[in-house]
Order: sequence, then structure tokens, then C-alpha cells
Amino acid sequence: MPIVNRIAEFADEMTEWRHDLHAHPELGFKEHRTSDVVAAKLAEWGIEVHRGIAGTGIVGVLKCGTGSASIGLRADMDALPILERGEGPREHRSTNDGVMHACGHDGHTTMLLGAAKYLAETRNFDGTVNFIFQPAEEGLGGGDKMVQEGMFDRFPCDTVWGMHNIPGIPVGSFAVSPGPMMAARDNFIIKVQGRGSHGAMPHQGIDPVVVGAHLVMALQTITSRNIEPQDALVISVTQFEGGNAFNVVPDSVELRGTCRVFDPKVQASLPERIERIVNGVCATFGATGTLEYLKGYPATINDPAQAAVAAEVAEALAGKERVDRNPKPMMGAEDFSYMLNQRPGAYIWAGNGDTAGVHHPDYDFNDDLLPHGASFWARLVEDRLPRR
Repeated sequence: MPIVNRIAEFADEMTEWRHDLHAHPELGFKEHRTSDVVAAKLAEWGIEVHRGIAGTGIVGVLKCGTGSASIGLRADMDALPILERGEGPREHRSTNDGVMHACGHDGHTTMLLGAAKYLAETRNFDGTVNFIFQPAEEGLGGGDKMVQEGMFDRFPCDTVWGMHNIPGIPVGSFAVSPGPMMAARDNFIIKVQGRGSHGAMPHQGIDPVVVGAHLVMALQTITSRNIEPQDALVISVTQFEGGNAFNVVPDSVELRGTCRVFDPKVQASLPERIERIVNGVCATFGATGTLEYLKGYPATINDPAQAAVAAEVAEALAGKERVDRNPKPMMGAEDFSYMLNQRPGAYIWAGNGDTAGVHHPDYDFNDDLLPHGASFWARLVEDRLPRR
């Protein structure tokens, strides 16, 4: 991939930034040091800095020329509550015990900073670039909070763009498709109330464990028998809690789990479908059940026209053979979806090479990706906001 020459010149500097961020990870809405680092670098390069958006979020504004066109580039900043393991000596190992950058947001932040440095130097565009540094992507909805606080009113963006590293794809390769890239994510809690008894005399009670077991299986019929086979849906019961003795049937159990889906209409139908199964199965055994359905991130759905633009920019850099225009969507969730629900844009994957998977204690962002990602951002801006 032909990395932008100027970005290649400061690639080692970007690695230093990334290692510093990796060594000082911060959880969602607590990215105070990270925000300080980002703000200081943007200000150093003459970029207008706006802080305090969704708490620790930042938007850097860079204007050039007289054009009214605008673009938003987003990177996430938060880490995960995971104890870093990692093989071999890592000089940049996390110094915050139990917290690590296990998803590569340190790299995402660094790549956007690299693009900001380059664009501030060259200013080979006409319009406004909004560099969006978002807090709390990992389950806390920082993207939604930025939108709700009026970010797009304060910082107009004709289009908005996101990028995420993907282990298993070679460095210098990209993947982007029109339509869904990441799934919607909802969670649920089911409480089953039975009647406890001695474990040797279960006929004297109503066993909520048996009811819960039937619910685990019955919930799978939503996917296999209620939803069209072409509509991807995952319903996983991931927790089953109840009882505290070998010989006592408990009064109640609690099931928790997650739903992953691409189609918003299917997502909207799930609370009613699950509640109907809960009520029916519980009634069959004489138990009662309640459902708490927790709406989460919407699906991350690329605008087809903008996905094509992202693919074309990537191909101009990496070559057509290194850009997958039809990757399989992932059932993981991403709160960049809230921004795509407000503005047309696209979310692209960038190869992280042969590394441990994200959210794994051995994961580390691949520094070789840094200049590739920064080059993509730079060329995207120059493509979307050409000089007149």
C-alpha cells in the first residue's frame, strides 16, 4: 500500500503516541488523561479544540479554503476492564492494573491524530474537517451521548466516517460493504418465579430450574421458526443463576442474555416475541415469569454510496486486490451506529494482521497499521473535500 510519504516520515512518532496511550488506558467516560493528550496535540498543530462533549469527548475543527462542505472522522478512545496478559516483554504494557486497550482504541485514536497532523500541515482540501474523538464506545454509548448533546448541530458534517482494526486481515488490507457491517445489540433479563422444595421431593414445588431450561431452548425457536432464514439473528442465554444448595429446589432463577440482529424491524419485534415465550412456558409449568428487555446499540449500517466511496479510496491506496467490498457482517455491536443514523457515511475495517482477537488479554494493536490508517483518513478528506 502506498502510504502517504509525509505520514511515513512520522510513523515512528505515531508509534510512540500509541504506546503511551496503551500504557495509560482509561475506561469509558473516564478518559481524562487521554483527552488531555489528544487536545494538546491538536492545539499544537493549530487545530481548533472543543472539549467536554459527552464528558471526555473532543472535536477538533480544521478549516481550509472557502468551501462549505464538511466531513466528520471518528475514533474511539476508551479501554476495557481486562487484565493485560500478552506474551513477551511489552514496554508499553498497561500501567493501570485490570484495564487495557484490548480493542485497539489506542490505535484508532493515534491514526486519527496522524491524519490530523498531516492535514494541518498540508491543508490540501477545501472545507471543514471535524476530528471526532469519542469516549465510552465499550457498552456505554458514548457515540449516542455525543449525538444527543447536539454534536452535529455544533459541528455540521455532510458525512461521517469510522474505522476499526480487524485481526486476521493482513495489514494494508481493508473491508467495507454497503448495508450492515455490525449488528444491533440488545440484552434481556428473565426472572422465573416458581415454588421451592426439597431436592428429593420436587413434586411438592414448582421447579424454576426446569422452567428456565425449557426457556433456553424455546427462545431458539424465534431464530429457527419465527424469523425468515435470510434475516440473521442470534439469541444467546449467557447467564443462568439460581439456588445455593445441592438438595434444595430454589424459589426462582434468573436468566440473562443478548440478542444480535441486523434488521431494525426484526429488532423491534423481539421484546414481544420473547415475552410471549416467557409467559407461555412459565404458564405451562405453573410458574410466573417477567422480562426486562434492555435496548442497546442499533445496527451499524453503511450508506451504499458512501461505502462505495470508502472502497474506492482504499483501492486507490491498497489496490483492488486488497479491498474486500463484500465482507460478511459481524454480530458484534458498535455505537458508531448512532452517528450513521444521523448522517450518511460508512464504517470500514482495516487489517490488523495475525494478532490475538479483540477483547482478548493477549491482544495488542499492530503498529504497522498506523500509517496505513492515517493515510486512508488523509486521502478520504482530500477526495471528499477537493481543492477548488
